[in-house]
Amino acid sequence: METTVPERGTGGRAAPVPRRPGRSPALSSGITKAAARIAAFAVCQAALVAGAGLLITGPARGLWPMTTEDAAVEALEDARTATLDTASSVASALGDTATVVGITLLVCLGLVLVPRLPRWREAVFLAVGVSLQSAVFVLITASVDRTRPDVERMDASPPTSSYTSGHTGAATALYAGLAVLVLSRVRAPWRRPLAAVLLLLPLLVGLARLYRGMHHPTDVAGGLANGALSLFVVGRALLPGHSWVGRPPADALGIAVAAAEQRPAPARRQATVIVNPTVTDEATREQLRLVLAQHGYRDTPFVDTTAQDPGGGQTAGALRAGAELIVVCGGDGTVRAVADALAGTGVPLVLVPSGTGNLLARNLGLPLGPADALAAGLTGEPRALDLGRIEGDGVPAVHFTAMAGAGLDATMLEETSDRAKSALGWPAYVLAGAKGLRAPRMRLTVTLDGGPELRRTARMVLIANIGTVQAGAAPVPDARPDDGLLDLAVFDPRGAGGWLRAAGVLLRGGGRGRGAKGPGANGTGPGTSGRETTAPSRTADSARGPVEFHTFRRAELSFARPQPREVDGDPVGPGLRLAAEVRPGALTVLLPAGER
Repeated sequence: METTVPERGTGGRAAPVPRRPGRSPALSSGITKAAARIAAFAVCQAALVAGAGLLITGPARGLWPMTTEDAAVEALEDARTATLDTASSVASALGDTATVVGITLLVCLGLVLVPRLPRWREAVFLAVGVSLQSAVFVLITASVDRTRPDVERMDASPPTSSYTSGHTGAATALYAGLAVLVLSRVRAPWRRPLAAVLLLLPLLVGLARLYRGMHHPTDVAGGLANGALSLFVVGRALLPGHSWVGRPPADALGIAVAAAEQRPAPARRQATVIVNPTVTDEATREQLRLVLAQHGYRDTPFVDTTAQDPGGGQTAGALRAGAELIVVCGGDGTVRAVADALAGTGVPLVLVPSGTGNLLARNLGLPLGPADALAAGLTGEPRALDLGRIEGDGVPAVHFTAMAGAGLDATMLEETSDRAKSALGWPAYVLAGAKGLRAPRMRLTVTLDGGPELRRTARMVLIANIGTVQAGAAPVPDARPDDGLLDLAVFDPRGAGGWLRAAGVLLRGGGRGRGAKGPGANGTGPGTSGRETTAPSRTADSARGPVEFHTFRRAELSFARPQPREVDGDPVGPGLRLAAEVRPGALTVLLPAGER
C-alpha cells in the first residue's frame, strides 16, 4: 500500500510516497497514463482502418475511385510478362509472414546482443510495431468482408478478407520501422538513401500484390495505413525523445518536492552531476533533476564534459568548490575520468550509466536506467571499491575501474574508426580484430608481485578489476572490484580447437574456481576458497591452456615489440611496457544495501 501526503500548491491533493526507497513518484506516475494512451490509440487505429473498410464496401462502393479499382487490377493483369511475374514474386515475398517474422527476429536479436548495444527500446519498438499491425489486421479482416478481385490470381488465396493487404501492412511495419531506426540511430552519410530504400519496399510489396491479382488498390492503401499507424503508436510509447512513458506529469516537480519533505531529513551533501552530453539527452537530464529533488537535492549543478576534458577536470573543479557528492552520468570513459579524480579523496560517487558498455555498473548489479540508477545510489550506502593504477612508456599514471590491456582487444579499439562504427556497427570491430589476427603473436615477460619472470606468447593480455562484459561474456570471470587484487588473463589460443576452448571459457564464465587451468595458480585453483596473489613458476607452453589466469597486487609487463594498448576502452598508443598495481578501496561508491 502507498501512503499519501498533501502536495503543496495543489489544493490538498495527495502525492504518493513510493514504497521502494528512491523510486520517484514523479517519474512512476506517468506509466499508467502512458499504458492507457497506448491501448486507446490501438483501439482507435483498429476502428479507423476497419471503419474505412466498411465505408469502402458499403456506402462508398459506387463512388470514385472505388469504381475504377477493378479496371486498374484488370489492366495490370493484361500487362503481365514473365519478367514482371518473377519480379512481383520476389517483391511479394518481402511481405510474407515467414520473411517478416524472420527479419524481425534477427534484427531484434542483433539489437540486444551486439557488443556496442544493447538497444532494448529499439528492439521492442520493432517487435511490438510488427505485432500490433498483425493483431489489428486480424480484427479488421474479421469485421470487413470483401472478396478478392475477379481476375486470375497468381498466388493461393488465403481464407481471409481482401481488406486489408496483410503483406503490405506487415512490410510497412517492418521496413518503415527499420527506416525509423536508421534515421534516428545511424550517423553515416548513407543513412538517408538507405532509409529511402526501406520506405520504398512496402510500396513495392503493395504493387506486387495488385499485379498478382490479390487485392484492390484500397486494400493496399488500408495495409499501408495499418502498418504506419502501428509504428506511430508504438514509437510514441517507446522511442527515446518521443516516449509517453518518459514524460513526467506537468506537476512532477511538485510531487518530487512533496515526497522529499516527507522523508527523514539527514544533512544533504553538496552534490555536483558530471554529464557526458553526447550520451545524455535533455529528457534524461529532466528525469535526473526530478529524482534529485525528490531526495532533497535542489538546484544541483550539472557540468558537461568535453572532448578535451572527459570528466577529470570537471570533477576536480567540483571538489574545489566544496562538492561532497559526485554523480557521474556517462559511459565507461567518463566514469574512468571521474574516478581518477576522486581516487583516495573519500568523496562518494553515484553511478548513472548512460553509455553503451557501462561495465562497472553492470558488474555492481546497478539498474541500467539512468533515473533508477540515480535513485538507487542516493538511497544507498558507501562501499569502498578498488581501482587499478596503470602506467607505461608514453602512458602517464592513471586509474582505471574496469579493464586495461594490450594486443588484440586494443587493436580492435584502435583500428575501428568512428566512420566504420557508424557504417557497420559491431561488425566493424570484428573486421579490425581479423586484421589483428594476421599480426604475429606478442612475446612478453610478466613479473607478478616481485616474483620470477614469466615468459609468454599471447594474442591478448587483460588486466582486470571486474570480470564480465556485455552479453554475459566473462573474459576474467573471477575478478572482483572489492577484493584488494587485480587479475591478469593471458589469451593465447592456437588453432581452431584453442579458439573454441577460449570462447568456451568466456561464454561459460568459467575461471580458476570453475576449472580453468593456469600454471601455478596458487591458492586460486579448483577446490580453494581464497583469492591470493600468484607467483607461478615457469611452465612449458604446451602445458598451458588457451587462457591463463593470475592474481596480483603489482604486475610489470614488458613486450618484445611495441604493442597496441588500451585503458577502460580508450586506446593509449603502442608501447613496450605496462605496469599496473591495485589501489584497494580507493573509490567510494554509493550502492543499494543489497549490493554490499
